This record gives sequence, C-alpha cells and structure tokens, in this order.
Amino acid sequence: MRAIAASTTGIVEELRRRHDTTPTATAALGRTVTAALMMGAMMKGEERLTVQIKGGGPIGQIVADANAKGEVRGYVDEPGVDLPLNARGKLDVAGAVGTEGYLYVTKDLGLKEPYRGSVPIVSGELGEDFTYYFAKSEQTPSAVALGVLVDVDRTVKAAGGLIIQLLPGVDEDEIAEIERQVANMPPITQLIDRGDTIEQIVEQLLDSPQILQRMDARFQCQCSRERVRGTLIGLGKQEITDMLEEDGKAEVVCHFCNETYVFSKEDLEQIAASL
Repeated sequence: MRAIAASTTGIVEELRRRHDTTPTATAALGRTVTAALMMGAMMKGEERLTVQIKGGGPIGQIVADANAKGEVRGYVDEPGVDLPLNARGKLDVAGAVGTEGYLYVTKDLGLKEPYRGSVPIVSGELGEDFTYYFAKSEQTPSAVALGVLVDVDRTVKAAGGLIIQLLPGVDEDEIAEIERQVANMPPITQLIDRGDTIEQIVEQLLDSPQILQRMDARFQCQCSRERVRGTLIGLGKQEITDMLEEDGKAEVVCHFCNETYVFSKEDLEQIAASL
C-alpha cells in the first residue's frame, strides 16, 4: 500500500485570511484543498488537476486547483456561510456542502483531452466522498482522512490529511483492516496540533513505511496582471469601449486569491487602441 500525508495548517490559514471565511466555510475549503494537494502529489511534471464540489448546499461550489509541485489554491462561492454545530458538536461541513450533487475531478495530463471523473456526493463530510471517488472513478481502494481545526478566534489551529491506497493484489480482509484503523485513529488535526510530524502519523498506521518523497506544499495562485490583461483583450474592442463609457476603469478580482487588479482609463484606452 502507499500513503500520502500532508500538513496544511499554513495553507488553509492563508486561504481563510484571503477569503475571510467563516469557521464552517474554512473547514469545507480546507478539507477540499488538502485532498487536492495530496492528489496533485500523485502526479508528475507539469500535470495538474482541479477538484469541484457541487453539493447543492448553501456554501455553493468549492473549487481547488493543484499541481505536481505541491502548489494549491482554492475558493468557495459563499465564504460567509455559517451554520450551527451539528449533532456531534462539530462544524456542520455536510450541512454547508450539501448531499444533492457531485464531486468532479479534472486532470490535465498533457494529452489532447483532459481526464474527467465524477461521483455523487455520499456524505458531504468530504473525506468519505473522496474515498468513494477513488473507489468508483479510479478503481483504487482507498481510505481518506481530512481535517481542519479552527481556533476560537477563527484562525486555523491545525489542518491536514491522509490518503492510504491499496495496490493491486491486496485482498478484501486487508482493505477492511486498513479502513478500520483509519476510522479508529484520532482526528488527524488532533495529531498535528499535538506536534506529531506527518511521518509519525503515517507510522501509526503502517508498519515500517519507506519514505519515498518529501515535498514542500504552499498556496500559489497563477493569476497576474498580464494574465488579467490578456483576459480583457479577449473581451474585444466593443466591450472595452463600453467599460470606458460606463465606469472609466476596470476592476478584476481573482476568485482563487482575492487579489484585485485595477485598470485605469489610460490602461483601457491603451488596450482598446491595440485591438
């Protein structure tokens, strides 16, 4: 079997700060981004993937984008959604995400067409949903643990995740045993918060694991002023002229990082003149 584990506390806190998410939205976005980051780590070279969660809940769509270099970004449609704690006294991620929808994964593998997979959302808690995705869409029996621990001041105290995948030839009894072990382990955020390294967390589940790769992980957005300028150029001369007449400027906000790019009247006139 193989395991991928990640500590994402800093990344999820960066997203919380940029998007000003409520604790419930922070947990939902953090779990999705953590899963995407680990799935990206399974890829190579310039390959990248996008995860979309559309569960029909009040949070709207959750999107995470990751690559094989440990870079990830993400956003939620409604970062201000907050719900009462669920029956177990936990953040109600399932209530925010919803259970009437799908989990989509799009992989850019450098081929003519990207790979697309999707599965119905089975719980809305996301760990179980990614487990279901791996089993049904990629035919890889897996156990997925995801967690985000939010402090009383709404900052992220701990965040991380673990994916254990069983390689071909493993029998059903071994699959059931590893699922039982993951289900019975303390929450991964509890382990990270008490100071366990991700290597120590993996060692609690696997006997004498061999570490094959370590990777730095970080929030990284691909947006830039030049890219936004290219988008404006793509709108065409008439659209630019309309912006000049209506507002005299353009403000473009990146979904993923919340950066605002302002193009003045002079900037727009220059773009229009080049078309």
